[in-house]
Amino acid sequence: MEDKELAWEAVKTEHIVQDQWIDFRRVAYRLPDGTVFEPFYNYSRRSYVIIVASDTEGKYLCVRQFRHGIGEVTTEFPAGGIETASGTDYDKLAASENALEAAKRELLEETGYYSDEWTHLITVPSNATIADNYAYVYVAKNCRKVDDLHLDDTEFLNVKKLAPEEIEDLIRQEKFQQAIHIMAWLLVQRRSRE
Repeated sequence: MEDKELAWEAVKTEHIVQDQWIDFRRVAYRLPDGTVFEPFYNYSRRSYVIIVASDTEGKYLCVRQFRHGIGEVTTEFPAGGIETASGTDYDKLAASENALEAAKRELLEETGYYSDEWTHLITVPSNATIADNYAYVYVAKNCRKVDDLHLDDTEFLNVKKLAPEEIEDLIRQEKFQQAIHIMAWLLVQRRSRE
């Protein structure tokens, strides 16, 4: 089958929850063989950035914070949503700031660090099976402390500076638990060996 013959067609959509944080939908699709199947569930959220940031000593800036999805405090890279023009506009093209601006803002807000050396690493769907948002991953090198933290009302986190081997140990121990953050780390390590 050609790709266009594999596409599904949405024939009915019900917005179950639609607010400033998420548009969670129940969708009926016409499948390539013509049958209609439901329910499929999917959602829209803001696209976001992840920053693999290292300081002038080669330590990586990580944050520890509670993640309600798994009910645990995790270690991960600084990350956050790209601001949108309206709170319910999830279209990645309608963002009021670009991904690099968001990465710089999030790094400064969550860690107090700033960098002049930015590289876009990859942009990937955050979960192509069920969501339509994207993760924009950046590398920031030679970061230096320039400010205090400026956290959102619901953010409570600690900044940790970790050596590469400490991140590797956390991944092996299943304590660095964000999948796209692990992917970003592995891509950074691969690039450093090339």
